[in-house]
Amino acid sequence: MMTKPAPKYRAPALDKGLDILELLASAHKPLSIVEISEGVGRSRGEIFRMLQVLEERDYLARTEGDGGYSITPRLFLLAMEQPPVKSAIEAALPVMHRLAETTEQACHLVVPSRDQIVVIARADPPGEIALVVRIGHRRPMSQSTSGHVLLAFQDEQLREHWLDVIAGQEADLDRKKLVRQLAQVRNQGYACARSHVVDAVTDLSAPVLQHGRAVCALTVPFIAQRASAQTQQRTIAALCKATAEISDILHYGTATQKR
Repeated sequence: MMTKPAPKYRAPALDKGLDILELLASAHKPLSIVEISEGVGRSRGEIFRMLQVLEERDYLARTEGDGGYSITPRLFLLAMEQPPVKSAIEAALPVMHRLAETTEQACHLVVPSRDQIVVIARADPPGEIALVVRIGHRRPMSQSTSGHVLLAFQDEQLREHWLDVIAGQEADLDRKKLVRQLAQVRNQGYACARSHVVDAVTDLSAPVLQHGRAVCALTVPFIAQRASAQTQQRTIAALCKATAEISDILHYGTATQKR
């Protein structure tokens, strides 16, 4: 296993702040000062002022009662303003709304975030029945259909790097099995799998490509409905058409006409 090279420059205060943000970003509940202190390996005195500043700048918030700290959406909103992310959302949303209307299913757009996926946009269908995933929702990349698509449609070097990061977070990861699944997804051009979270839902996901690499994944949590004529296969076809259109818009600035 390769050891990380020692950093050339140190900024202790910045290190403390980033350690706190990364710890709280991965936490599933608000953390007390004691828990944060233990989590980042620093004394309460070292982190107290940093917590105050991060709270004043709206990166952290305290819950009522026990006063535990949690991360706010501020970092997420800043990331959403980045040109690549903003461009992807602007290109995708009109197509996503048409897809939701055509398939009578919700859909959401996902990007990678280290070893996780994060939802950055969604479109709701006109009907009353759908599985809607909130913007900002995160899941481990290895445990989501969207994540499999993002992993499958990368060059080998980047995919292996991501798999290394995932393996560092998941001790029980069956890497060989995951690699076989990724090869299947790449061969068929999309992913189709039972939801990792909700029974009776089949996740359908396809890549939005830029220069042959998946920059995001568009996913439909498919629910079979007796009153609808939309089948899973029709939805897959509509999904793949939608991702091709978004890919064209990102590449050319406008959708190309298919002949």
